[in-house]
Order: sequence, then structure tokens, then C-alpha cells
Amino acid sequence: MEKHFTKIANWVAHVTGLPLTFSVCCLIVVVWAVTGPYFGFSDTWQLVINTGTTIITFLMVFLIQNTQNRDGAAIQAKLDELIRVSRAHNHFIGIEHLTESEVEEIRAKCERAARRHDQKIAATGGKKAVAQKRGTKKQAA
Repeated sequence: MEKHFTKIANWVAHVTGLPLTFSVCCLIVVVWAVTGPYFGFSDTWQLVINTGTTIITFLMVFLIQNTQNRDGAAIQAKLDELIRVSRAHNHFIGIEHLTESEVEEIRAKCERAARRHDQKIAATGGKKAVAQKRGTKKQAA
């Protein structure tokens, strides 16, 4: 059942993202609007478009969520593998399962570490630049 649903969800996500599908939807809305005077802009005429768009929107929410969940899980698995095989800290693997505040705390720690690293690089780079400048003055003399 799950494989079948995934196939259908992938196909629907692909088809609904095509320019042709968007054009067909626009055409449907234009035809509906043009038929308004013929049906006297009745409540039934309005109900047709409202009901149709509501049902489609309702179903699409679940398909889009399913697709996003799978995409997010696949990206997370790829990132976890990159972390695992690199010199990065393995304790970052699985942090997507933490609460929002826990993830925010880790993000803040990473930002502080990055600022410290940037300051260290800037200080080291400044010292190297001064040393190189002094070296060129000595060579010129």
C-alpha cells in the first residue's frame, strides 16, 4: 500500500508541477468565469468552483506533505552520511528529532563557534599580512 501511495504521490506531484497543468487550471477558471452570465452568476455556479477547488486543495495538502516529508528525510539522511564520513561532530546526526528549542540552542552554539573561528582567522591573517609586508620592506632595502 505504501509503495503504491508513494508512486501515486510522486506522479501527482510531478504532473501538478508542469506548466501544462497550470495552463489547464487557468483555462478551467476562465471557462468558469465566462459561463457566469449564462448561469446568471447563481449560487450553484459559484458552488461549482468553490467545491472543486476545496476538494483539490484538501487532497493536494496531503500529497505535498508526503512529498516534503520524504524529501526532508532523504536530505537529512544524506547530510547525516556526510557528517558521519567527515571530521564533523557525529553528535549532530539525528538532531532533527530534537525539540525546536534544543535545535535553536545547538544552532546558537554553532554560530558562536563560527564567530570565534572567524575572529581567529582574521587575527592570524592580519599577523601574516603584517609579516609579509615587513618581509617585502626588508627585501627592498
